[in-house]
Amino acid sequence: MKLFSTAILFIVLTLTTNAQTIYSKAFGNPENKAVIFLHGGPGYNSSTFEFTTAQQLADAGFYVITYDRRGEGRSVDPKAKYTFQETFDDLSSLYKKYEIKQATLIGHSFGGIVATLYAKKQAKNVANIILVGAPVSLQNTFKTIIKTSKEIYTAKNDNVNLNYISMLENMDTTSIEYSSYSFMHAMQNGFYTPKEISDEAKNIYAEFGTNEELKKYGSQMGYEAPQGFWQNENYTTIDLKPSLKLLLEKGFNIYGIYGKDDGLYSAEQVANLKELIGTNKLQYLDNCSHSVFIDQQSLFIEALKDWLK
Repeated sequence: MKLFSTAILFIVLTLTTNAQTIYSKAFGNPENKAVIFLHGGPGYNSSTFEFTTAQQLADAGFYVITYDRRGEGRSVDPKAKYTFQETFDDLSSLYKKYEIKQATLIGHSFGGIVATLYAKKQAKNVANIILVGAPVSLQNTFKTIIKTSKEIYTAKNDNVNLNYISMLENMDTTSIEYSSYSFMHAMQNGFYTPKEISDEAKNIYAEFGTNEELKKYGSQMGYEAPQGFWQNENYTTIDLKPSLKLLLEKGFNIYGIYGKDDGLYSAEQVANLKELIGTNKLQYLDNCSHSVFIDQQSLFIEALKDWLK
């Protein structure tokens, strides 16, 4: 018998580890299947998902937990180490705080890397993995960004940016500068925005102009986290394919949901992931870019309901 109404229940909790506070928030009925949202970055936070989608997903029958990684967003910690082990420890502490034994991990962008690597370390805690606009290989992502940007600049006879691309092509591909400049061109060329925004998404994006916390945190970016994860984990060179194969061999269900307008990934990259995890376990959505849960929110929620039923 369910004791709580998902429509009215939400719990705001803070998690203290090593004398620092990890920001987290839970939505819905604790008796429902638990899902934990792992945000992108490094350097961002969970606010865009929290304020636009978490309650809607809870209303669909899930117990939804969002949080900001240590040293990112609202989990301020000047002493954050920015290591995967520290991240895994904080994530495990959420299970204790919210008294859950297993959860599906929804990994958005860099959060998909965290979700996959955490499942390797703490398999018993993870029911399923859902990769949402997440890179399997960031090196391939950088190549995609550079190739497409070069095509755009060539079509525009934009010699200034073509010179920048030429410089980028000759940089050390493992450097943080190579990563940063690649993402800068992705932003500049609208790779995070759908070519056609649905009416549903327009209404959601309108909240970024009215919700004060979304205004404050929605576009907040910190630079300590990417620097730290690069120095400590060399995260820009990680290839998840071996880890995904290992998890699949162990019987994990791994799902993926990506947007066709997401300029970070070529159709070939998405097709390769689909072949790896299974054709019925990946959705590739029209009129959708990197923020899948906003660009096609209804389809995103329906996919989770279908996969996790």
